[in-house]
Amino acid sequence: MSEIPAKATESEDPSEGARAGAAGGPDPAAAGAFAADGARAGDAIWQASPPGSIYDYIKVASFSIGPDGLVDQWSLRAEHLFGIPADRAVGMDPIEAFIDPRHHERGMRKMAEILDGREWTGVVPFRLPKGVEGECGHEGLAEVYVMPTRTEDGEKAAVCIVVDVRTLRSIETDLAASQAIFGQSPFGFLLIDPDLRVRRANQRFASTFGGSPDDHRGKGVHDYLQRAEAERVSATLRRVLETGNSITDMHVTGFVPDSDERRHWSVNLYRVHSGSGRPIGVAWLGTDITARRAAAREAAAARRNLALLNEAGARIGNSLDLETTARQLLDVVVPGFCDLATVDLYQGLLVGDETPPGLADGSGELRRVAFASAVSDAPFAGTGAPVSVGAVHHYPFNSPCADALRTARPQTVAGEDGGLVQSTLAVPMVAHDTVVGLVQFARTKGSEPFGERDRDLAVELAARAAVCIDNARLYRREHERALILQRSLLPPGDPEASGLDIACRYLPGNANTGRPSEVGGDWFDVIELPGHRTALVVGDVMGRGLRAAVAMGELRTAVRTLAQLDLEPAEVLSQLDEIARGLGAPGGVQQATRAARRPREADLSEVYLATCVYAVYDSVTRRCTFANAGHLPPVLVEPGEPALMLDVPPGMPLGVGGEPFEEVEVELPEGALLALYTDGLVESRDHPLDEGLQAFVSALADPTQPLEDVADHVLNTLDTHHGEDDIALLMARVQGLPTESVGDWTLPREPRSVGRAREYARAQLLSWDLEPLVDTTELLVSELVTNALRYGEGEIRLRLLLDRTLVCEVWDAGLVQPRRRRARDTDEGGRGLQLVGLLSAAWGSRRTPRGKTVWFELPLPDGGPGLPDPAEALLSLF
Repeated sequence: MSEIPAKATESEDPSEGARAGAAGGPDPAAAGAFAADGARAGDAIWQASPPGSIYDYIKVASFSIGPDGLVDQWSLRAEHLFGIPADRAVGMDPIEAFIDPRHHERGMRKMAEILDGREWTGVVPFRLPKGVEGECGHEGLAEVYVMPTRTEDGEKAAVCIVVDVRTLRSIETDLAASQAIFGQSPFGFLLIDPDLRVRRANQRFASTFGGSPDDHRGKGVHDYLQRAEAERVSATLRRVLETGNSITDMHVTGFVPDSDERRHWSVNLYRVHSGSGRPIGVAWLGTDITARRAAAREAAAARRNLALLNEAGARIGNSLDLETTARQLLDVVVPGFCDLATVDLYQGLLVGDETPPGLADGSGELRRVAFASAVSDAPFAGTGAPVSVGAVHHYPFNSPCADALRTARPQTVAGEDGGLVQSTLAVPMVAHDTVVGLVQFARTKGSEPFGERDRDLAVELAARAAVCIDNARLYRREHERALILQRSLLPPGDPEASGLDIACRYLPGNANTGRPSEVGGDWFDVIELPGHRTALVVGDVMGRGLRAAVAMGELRTAVRTLAQLDLEPAEVLSQLDEIARGLGAPGGVQQATRAARRPREADLSEVYLATCVYAVYDSVTRRCTFANAGHLPPVLVEPGEPALMLDVPPGMPLGVGGEPFEEVEVELPEGALLALYTDGLVESRDHPLDEGLQAFVSALADPTQPLEDVADHVLNTLDTHHGEDDIALLMARVQGLPTESVGDWTLPREPRSVGRAREYARAQLLSWDLEPLVDTTELLVSELVTNALRYGEGEIRLRLLLDRTLVCEVWDAGLVQPRRRRARDTDEGGRGLQLVGLLSAAWGSRRTPRGKTVWFELPLPDGGPGLPDPAEALLSLF
């Protein structure tokens, strides 16, 4: 048994010993035998800074017993273990002080044996003596190792090493638990030393990277990860060692042995300390999240696709224009879904054909209507030669794009070697089982290739856009048909009128904005009336669409019919009001009139309302009579005067009923300008009506320019680009019939007036160089004057008017209108009006304020087809 000196050192604590040595424990010679950072003596290594050891965790203390059986040395660790300072412990009987009285006798025997030189080891229950602050009555269990020794005088003594058994058992339990956790953890567990080498690995980590746990001892992160990733992880490990800040959920990417699959791990790092608090390494706790990352990518892709579909639903189809809808599709997919994209539509769709050509083999003509790129502005060349936007082309029969069009199924096209494109999806645009075009989605090299999910998304996007494009096609077709109908109901070409220079403009809603819209109910008309008079009409049916256009056509037809009856303007509007009310009633005008007399619930969808201004201009007198049904007032510009709005009582709109219309007669000076218009010219959301009217009046400040230029100036000056409503503008410059073109005579009511009328007519026609018309005119004039003498009343008036045609009028005060009848073969008379109808281009009668007027019209001899020979016409009557 080894002998140790009876006088123990001042402290058995290694750290305390190190501090004592540094302060001046051993002599310089002894200290010089050891280096500061360690020196080798035999096989032992002595260090100035103690490493972590078991003594940092268990409670170990020492004290010595003198020959008298009392404590004569008490270490600092004993103070920590028992809580008794050295000045109190020295001189105490350890049996009396720490052993329960029930065990004193046995303790004394053991003490005697020890002092007799016997070494002893055992477990001894102890308790702290009373009076120890905070530990009174505390009991413990200590493992004691007693080693006999001798004093300097040769007396027997002992050195006792004491270990707290309960602390030791706790350490053993913790060690077992730590071993179980480390070995049985489902996560990869590493203990990395300060040199960034693996000190210990668990079985889970070894099963992933191969070998046994001991095979990984001493390896570094560069042995498991690629260089760039290993450098990043090493820097993180050093930072954890230096700062003590833990790292949570650090993602690490690498490969495992015998596999090319990229793996992902989530790693938690924290610094590990010894029992004395000194850092001894870093704990690595890693879990494989490859599957979780893949699921997260799938979920992210699903969310991205859903967001893309939501965006497509919100942005595609806002316009009813084919090209705009195609561009909206590309705005959604580039660059969120692909890098380049194009849209090709069948040329037949764009030109209005019902069925696109070439569906059987997919090689029909297509026009590229849209292109978008996130990488280049060059034409797309993913599936063949580049095609610029607007170009018409077709795909070869055996090409993937033609196959997609032919089968209505998407095709994947690989990119060319050395090209920009990695792969292309050619997706047919199918709407209502009809292929309307092809959209191509392309991704450049370096991008993620198209997968099945991308393929399904591309089909869905193309289908949504195809439905919108097909709707736009159908709308365009219906809109064009309605527009054709509307334009067919307007005057064709440039209207002509006697004594008027006419200029007219019509702009459908949104004609200047490029956006399609429903047609409106605006219309204008120029109607030639007998006696070189002209009816000017401008109207507006409230509402839009085909219904409004049809109503406008019915009203326009009614206006022309009523105008041919030569009714007064106010009476024309009264009849139109009845017709408008009948448009919304199943039984027509009479049913509407009856319904108006009893209470009923109006169906607003069947109410037709319209505004209209009707004017009749007489080129001989230069007088114009106006009647207004709720329309904007006409504008008159006299030579040298500012423009002004005529004060014409507006009346109620057509279709309201119950109110009469008033007439206003105005004399128009030579060269005056008259403008009729609809509200679309002067009113919009941005400009109120008063402001628009003032702008319109100001635009007519210089009416001396050619009338066509004045009309263009008005449209260019005013805000006609709002596209909210149709615009109709009718402008007329007064050019009265010259005095020398009018022959006017009053004849007494006597038989001689017939011959005198023929003489006046012959003389007047000869003065106008119209000798070819003399005989016919004389014959017809004599017929009309004779009828006036026989059936009319009062004096007779004969008037000849020369303009684009020759018009002859016979006036009298009688109210009975002449009626043409077919004479029998045995009748001697009754053929006068038949003769007038045979020899004239047109004839008729109209009421006047003082009677009636019977007239006929002859075309001027201009080299065209001549009139029937009077003799032959007479013979044809028999």
